[in-house]
Amino acid sequence: MAKLNTRPNIQDPDGFYSELLMLHDGLGKAESDRVNARLILLLANHIGDRQILTEAMQEALKAATEGA
Repeated sequence: MAKLNTRPNIQDPDGFYSELLMLHDGLGKAESDRVNARLILLLANHIGDRQILTEAMQEALKAATEGA
């Protein structure tokens, strides 16, 4: 059974974060929300493992509700 990797695992995380912010540059709230939703769906499709995706959703909700 696969487990969600929550350890740092992105090459050049600062560059990735900068690129992610630039992706939204000049977009309105609705457009930005659509970009985020599409990005989530693309990455979820790439991951493909439903157990991992469920665990990721639970971790995201936990972080959002606990302020982490």
